[in-house]
Formats: sequence, C-alpha cells, structure tokens
Amino acid sequence: MRKLIILVTTLILFLTIWSFAANYLPNASDYFKNLTNKNKLELEEKVKVVTEESVTIDVVKRVKASVVTVVLEKEESIGGEEPMQIGPFRIFGFQEEGNTEPQNIGSGFVVSKDGLVVTNKHVVSSAGNYSVITGSEKKYKVEKIYRDPLNDIAILKIDPSQNKTEALIPVEFGDSSKLEVGQFVVAMGTALGEFRNTVTTGVISGLGRGITAGNEFQGFVERLDNVIQTDAAINYGNSGGPLLNSSGQVIGINTAIASGGQNIGFALPINILKESIKAFNESGQFERAYLGVSYKMITREQALLNDVVQGAYVQLVVNNSPAEKAGIKQGDIIVKVDNKKIDGEKDELATIIASKKTGQVVIITVWRQGKTTDLKTVLTSAGEE
Repeated sequence: MRKLIILVTTLILFLTIWSFAANYLPNASDYFKNLTNKNKLELEEKVKVVTEESVTIDVVKRVKASVVTVVLEKEESIGGEEPMQIGPFRIFGFQEEGNTEPQNIGSGFVVSKDGLVVTNKHVVSSAGNYSVITGSEKKYKVEKIYRDPLNDIAILKIDPSQNKTEALIPVEFGDSSKLEVGQFVVAMGTALGEFRNTVTTGVISGLGRGITAGNEFQGFVERLDNVIQTDAAINYGNSGGPLLNSSGQVIGINTAIASGGQNIGFALPINILKESIKAFNESGQFERAYLGVSYKMITREQALLNDVVQGAYVQLVVNNSPAEKAGIKQGDIIVKVDNKKIDGEKDELATIIASKKTGQVVIITVWRQGKTTDLKTVLTSAGEE
C-alpha cells in the first residue's frame, strides 16, 4: 500500500511538472532568448562606441606628429587674400588683413623625411616669409614654395636639420579611388588659426563633387573635379590639413567649405596629390598644362534658350596666359579643343586641358558672334614661384 501511494504521488508530481513545462517553459525560453538578444545588442553597441573612440585615438596618435601649422611670419604686401569664392563654396584659409605679426594661417602635413610639406596653394598665396610648426611644437623656416594652382596644392620645402632633436615623420597615403559614401573619416588641423591639432570626426557625405574655382588675380581659374564632401567639422585654418581614414592614411586635403552650409566641407582627393608629387619629383616643379580662362558650361537647353552653341562660355581671360596669347576673348564659347567637342553636359574643358602636356600646341575652336574660329596656342605650366 505504501509503495502504491509513493507511485501515485510520483506520477502526480511528474504530470504537474509536465503541465507546467508545457505551459510556461516556451515563454521562459522566449524570455531568455529575448534577454540574450538584448544583452547582445547592448554589448555590440558598447563595442561599436569603444571601437570608434579607439580608432580616432589611434589615428590621432599615429598622425599628430606629421600635421603642421603654417605660419606667415612677415607679409611683404600688407593685407590678406580675400576668401576665394567657388560658386556657393568658399576656400577657408585664415588671414587677418593688415596684420604684420606672425599668424597661423593654415595647416599642412609632412610627406617626406627630407623636408617636403603639403598644404593648399591659397594658404601661401601672399608674398612673404613662412614657417611651419610641427605637432611637437618645433618650428621650421620654409625655404622654398612650389605651387600647383590648378589643383590648389603647394609644396613647402624645409630643412630637417633646423631641429636636430626631431626627425620628420611623413604621413602614409591612402587610395581615394576606393572611398565609399558613409565611410568614417578624421580631419585634423589648426582650427580658426588658433587651435592647433584640432580633431573632428565624420563621414564621407559625397564623392565626385565638382566645384568651379577661380581667382583672376592669382591665375588659377580651372575646375576642381571629383572632390570629396564630408561632414567632419572643418573651419578657417583647417585648410591644407589632412582628411584621414580609420587606418590613419591621408585620403584628402581639406580645402573648402560651403558658405551658409552646416558641416559641408570639401577635400581634394589624395590621388591628385600623388600625381602632383610624381611630376614634382621628376622635374622639380609642377608640370600641369594651363590655359588660363574662367568659364561656365553651357548645356543644350541653355544654348537653345539663349540662341548660342553648347560649350564653355569664357567669363574671364587671365593676363599673359596661353588663352590671351591665342586671342581668346571674354564672351567667346569654346566648342572644341584639338577637334574634340565640348558639349556642355560635362566639364570637359578642364579634363581635356589636364590631359595635355606643358609646351603642347593645341587648337582651340571658339564660337564668336555666330562664327567659329580656330585659334592656336602653346599650353604653359603653373611653374615655380
């Protein structure tokens, strides 16, 4: 009897446990599963934040010593360069008009151990004495400046032996042809000409942007094509500083901001610099073909509305430029270069000129008052200043 009671009790207990498991364990399983997923998401979020912070810190540690501040020690002609307009975009150098005291006017970065530093051309456009200050606060006198106005790039030559306690550390170049929209980037430079080694982060907001650059007094009035758009905060004084990827490689040169925009900045792709550096190392100067016109493209629709032809409408001709020597005039429409048609749908004039060699003879076909004329000229280079 006692055994029977124990057996019945065991059976009842088993059935009770079975019923409980059937009714509640699935929910418990879902609960624990949801709890696990929640913890996993929280952990992933924490890892993501920590990773982003560590990436930025690692990039700064790696590149800080290579980023420099460009200083104008003494300006030979009083008065700073007016901010250059690029349509709605603006070059963002920093210079106080009429100030003869040393000024932090831009940023740059070391590209070789033997003393080559890269910045923007507009940063060092004024005649005067320049120096650079490294991330470790060592100052070097700039001995020579080589300018590439078509790309708004300048190379500063300094003597590494000026400071025997410090070895110059060049940056590592990335590949701007492999960039993706949304990619994480870090910008470094001397913000507002005051705050050295300022670091901001963001993403690549757009690729392949084109902005028309022009300053008739300086002579660089071609077009900056395929520039990088970023939302990393950049300010006056950041001009010439590096835009970096998460590996600490330079993928762009900070160059312009959008006037009136919020966090809309532009950087020259580093692959353009690679080409300029190659040309510089081969010849000792920038050998970029130069025509010397400021222009606006006329599309098919615009041509029909204005009863003109498609092409590049010449807004300005630079004095003593190949364009002026050829007889090109303001108001002309360039329709062909060496018989290659410029249809106005793309910015082909700058592309065609950039593909030419310095010293090359070209035939420029212009439309003027209803007639087309072939004009011959020899392309020159920006050269050394």
